[in-house]
Amino acid sequence: QVQLVESGGGLVQPGGSLRLSCAASGIIFSIYTMAWYRQAPGKQRELVAGITVGSTNYADSVKGRFTISRDNAKNTVYLQMNSLKPEDTAVYYCNADPRVVQPWGHVYWGQGTQVTVSS
Repeated sequence: QVQLVESGGGLVQPGGSLRLSCAASGIIFSIYTMAWYRQAPGKQRELVAGITVGSTNYADSVKGRFTISRDNAKNTVYLQMNSLKPEDTAVYYCNADPRVVQPWGHVYWGQGTQVTVSS
């Protein structure tokens, strides 16, 4: 049974920091492209950051403020979020996608964790 379990969300003041974690089980973690998406109320889900074995990519809106990383030994992906802004408020979802290595593979999603940036 595949599980992606996010943690680390919460309420933070503008300019503050949070670190999200996503622990994966039931998959061969190292072959998966891992990513963080977010969805704000009334908006579409958007890609925040992604990481493969050798590269990372970021949405323009978070470049220089957010850092994605992974620990394959712990089957965990992280999102360090600094200099948070009210517009970063959203539910953040962990995503696991094997299709770079296994085009026929299944994409998995976590349950989401709420991040609220407000004074």
